[in-house]
Amino acid sequence: KALIELDKILTGKKPDCLVVVGDVNSTLAGALAAAKLCIPVAHVESGLRSFDMTMPEEINRVLTDRLSQVLFTPSEYAGVNLTHEGISPEKICLVGDVMVDSLFFNLARTANSDILKRISLTPKEYALVTIHRPVNVDERGNLQTIIRILASVSRKIRPVLPLHPRTMANIVKYGLQTELTMSGAHVIEPAGYIDFITLEKNARFIMTDSGGVQLESSVLNIPCLTMRETTERPETVSDGTSTLVSLDEARIKAEVDRILTGSYKTSRITANWDGKASSRIVKILSERFTAPN
Repeated sequence: KALIELDKILTGKKPDCLVVVGDVNSTLAGALAAAKLCIPVAHVESGLRSFDMTMPEEINRVLTDRLSQVLFTPSEYAGVNLTHEGISPEKICLVGDVMVDSLFFNLARTANSDILKRISLTPKEYALVTIHRPVNVDERGNLQTIIRILASVSRKIRPVLPLHPRTMANIVKYGLQTELTMSGAHVIEPAGYIDFITLEKNARFIMTDSGGVQLESSVLNIPCLTMRETTERPETVSDGTSTLVSLDEARIKAEVDRILTGSYKTSRITANWDGKASSRIVKILSERFTAPN
């Protein structure tokens, strides 16, 4: 249905180029619809790879990049991935990350957020936790492991858990509500963007399985324990504050101790993560697709 509707829009509008962003299903749908009509596709956040084809997002990334004529990459790592896949260097444009643009643009607005007051939090006296990936929350055993990890962390610092609907549904499905309550985690409703980045920047550390949160934590220089085996954002590990810990309880305990004793690594911002990626994208698009006078 999405393809049919997009086909109608693109046929009517006849754009010089279609810009698609990220790795969700609508990203791939847009790229497919444009490609079938021979409309050039420009992909923002191109070249990200987790190398895990069990992730729906990875399938969307790979296929969208194959369909694109302009590939806007957020980092040098992403460009290397595309080159290894045989993408012509002329198509690859290192511009930086638009998520960083959004973060920088909105940081000042966090001054108006009262989320810490509303849920009785003190800056740097809590750990922010987000969990939503199917591999972590769709299996009872993994979900129980995460709750045990929360219980372990709560002995040292308060875990704050904005509960994703998928995670909540599986906690109910597997009858783990009591275990979650007993873990000591402070469960809250999912937060809006401004409230969430307020929670991020004031956390002592973050635990997550989100690629975007890995990026934001590195930009904000907040320690981040990433509960995944792989990441599509390796620069957050090599240059940022992220550490891949999977669901290894002993490893997580050790890393939490490092954070709380002040011996954890700090971030070195990746080149072009300066809040100007969008400006670079607009400039390149105008140069490539604006008809000469």
